[in-house]
Amino acid sequence: MSAPTGLIDVHHHAIPPFYAEALGDRKAIPGVDYPTWTPEQSLEVMDAHGIAAAVLSVTAPGVTFLDGPDASKLARRVNEYFAELVREHPTRFGAFAILPLPDVAAAREELRYALDELGLDGVGVLTSYGHRYLGDPEFEPLFAEIAERGAAVHVHPAAPPSRDLATFDLPVSLYEFTFETTRTAASLLFNGVLDRLPDLRMILSHAGGTLPFLARRLTYGTTIGAYLKDRAPEDVIGTLGRLHFDIAMSANDFALPALTRLTGTDRILYGSDYPFMPAAHTTENTKGFAEFDGWTDAQRAEIGRANALRLLPALAARLTPAGGGRR
Repeated sequence: MSAPTGLIDVHHHAIPPFYAEALGDRKAIPGVDYPTWTPEQSLEVMDAHGIAAAVLSVTAPGVTFLDGPDASKLARRVNEYFAELVREHPTRFGAFAILPLPDVAAAREELRYALDELGLDGVGVLTSYGHRYLGDPEFEPLFAEIAERGAAVHVHPAAPPSRDLATFDLPVSLYEFTFETTRTAASLLFNGVLDRLPDLRMILSHAGGTLPFLARRLTYGTTIGAYLKDRAPEDVIGTLGRLHFDIAMSANDFALPALTRLTGTDRILYGSDYPFMPAAHTTENTKGFAEFDGWTDAQRAEIGRANALRLLPALAARLTPAGGGRR
């Protein structure tokens, strides 16, 4: 394959040292080995794979392991750390702000600070908080403000909230993460949030979980249960197709045909999932992205770079017309 260049990685995690210290012995994601991370490690992996810039985010559990003011304080510290990294490497890093959900009032306050004062590139949220998925009415004022601002919101799966769920002693990220993304998308869909907020620029992780495979099935809501008549979107496929999707852990011949059929190529974004997936997987995923024969070269260029820059104008403004300098 020809080596890709100028990629924008919208699914790239950071682990600030003070965040790892605050997390302590808690298992961040059940069954998942916790990696080491430094900005320098990210830059090395990026350079080796033609990634011009990576948009950093904190993965599950976010700050949900803390309560009240402590969660807000840690979120603020992470966001200020992100802003400093972006200042040091303006053409290499962007960042999705972490929000202290499920406290919506605190989250809206941090949203304003992160975007207006720190100039971060968007926000990152988890698929659920407690037992509430993102379609819960409590969260809609936050998403309405995000949509009004035109900011991108990256949705990352979290561990399922049901403690008695059988996981077969397997890591939840192995397969449950995909279902969590599907669950939160279904809640947004059938609670009408996506249609009431058509300008919401939402990015779903991992090719949308199982959404591409289940998209047609979701159109049968009112057939299965007539009580959904007033809740089902008129155009389920069209509504889902307005979402954006990264291809972290998904750049393969099983996932990409269905995702491309659902949304076209103008809403698909490159992602690596580094460092929770190691550099070897970045190699594999980038190879899958480069060699998938269902896209033209022009479409591949959009997916690798242009689509992300349309969603992230602050990052686009920091990059040079030639594709971004290296700092």
